[in-house]
Parts: sequence; structure tokens; C-alpha cells
Amino acid sequence: MHSVKATTYQIKPLGHLATPFADKFGIPRQPRLAPHAIGTLQLLPPYNRAECVRGLADFSHVWLQFVFHEVAGQWSPTVRPPRLGGNAKVGVFASRSPFRPNSLGLSLVELLDVDTRDGVTLRFGGVDLVDGTPIIDIKPYIPFAESLGSLESQPDVRSGFVSGAPPQLAVEFSAAANQQIAAASEANLRELISEVLAQDPRPAYASDVYRLYGVRLYRYDVKWRCDGQTAFVESLDPIEHST
Repeated sequence: MHSVKATTYQIKPLGHLATPFADKFGIPRQPRLAPHAIGTLQLLPPYNRAECVRGLADFSHVWLQFVFHEVAGQWSPTVRPPRLGGNAKVGVFASRSPFRPNSLGLSLVELLDVDTRDGVTLRFGGVDLVDGTPIIDIKPYIPFAESLGSLESQPDVRSGFVSGAPPQLAVEFSAAANQQIAAASEANLRELISEVLAQDPRPAYASDVYRLYGVRLYRYDVKWRCDGQTAFVESLDPIEHST
């Protein structure tokens, strides 16, 4: 048996993903749950050459490997998955928690566009990453090897504590919110808000129907309440940036 030496590896970002999610609260817990969540990635030198992405546009979906940069260095051997109500613990390697030993994540997203007119800019749909996330690798999605669609009916395929897609909330908008959305310049803002809130981003223990929550999307703090069945969007407040 070969001896194993402690080794430190250097990882450099290919670029930083621009997304609608100004902070972690409200981000869908899995990719592609909010198709209108668009991410844009401008590749950094020396990766911003057209030959680096030659042939990539022939694929509809890609894997993004990234760094959980906002919690890097914070890890725990056990975590509390939201699917288990935030009470039961599982091992970190039996979860997709960001609190991992090496702070690395993997996300499957739709590839919308490959633009090589001025460097390389990639656009993705269904992102589940906070704005500014460092992307460290991009790999094409290969359906015949990576899709479990043909295996789901087989008895030997198991998904642990994750059984099917999570239930969704209905989403309604106040008259004030409707007016603010109509005046907004962001495309598909209503669809994005609906997709994000339908996932019920509240903590698992939340039950106060009068509590007002805020989800930061683009330049808005989206204020909403929830009665357990329906998310009510009350207003879109501009985010005040500190100087």
C-alpha cells in the first residue's frame, strides 16, 4: 500500500457567478427549482478564451462546481437537513449541507447561452447559488450516464430521507407588490419571486403566520408572510447599500 502524504491543493476560480440572490436566505435548496433564477458567469483570464468553451453550446445542461465561500472553514460532522424538520441529524456526507470539510458544492443548471464576442460569458437557468459564488469548474451533463430517470422505478435505487420534490406553497401578491413589479426593469421578476417563495424558504420550525419575512432578490427586499399554505407578497422594498 502506498503511503499517503498530507497535501494542500490550490484551487483558482474560473469566475464569480452573478445571481439574483443577494444573500443565502431564500435560495432554493436544490438547483432548477426556480427556472427563472438566471446566473451569469464571466470567465477570468486565462480561461476567458473561446477555445476553452468550444463545443459547450451543444449541451443543454452543465455541472457547476463551486465554493461555499460564505461558510468556508466552517464544518460539522452532523447536520440538520430541512427535509427532516430541522430536528433530526444525519452525517455531513449524507447531506448537501454547505458546512463541509472542503466547502465544495455541485449544481446542475441549464446552459442558456455561450457568448464569446468579448472574452467568455455564460448564462445559466435555475441557479441556486448566492451572488458572487466562486465557480471552480464546469462540466457538461451526460444524460445516459447521469440521469436516474430510467432507474427510478427500480427497487435498488434509494434516496434516503429525500423522497420526491418538496411540497409547494401558493403565492399571491398584494396590489402594492403588483404595482412595484410592473414598474421594475428586471425581466420575469414575478415568476422568480413565485418560484422562490413556492419552495417555502422559512426555517423548519417557523409557524407564526403574522411574521414578516424578507427575501433579497436583485435590488429588492421582498417582504412576505405565510399561513402555511400560501405565501403573501406584501411589498418590494429597495435594498439600501452601505457606502
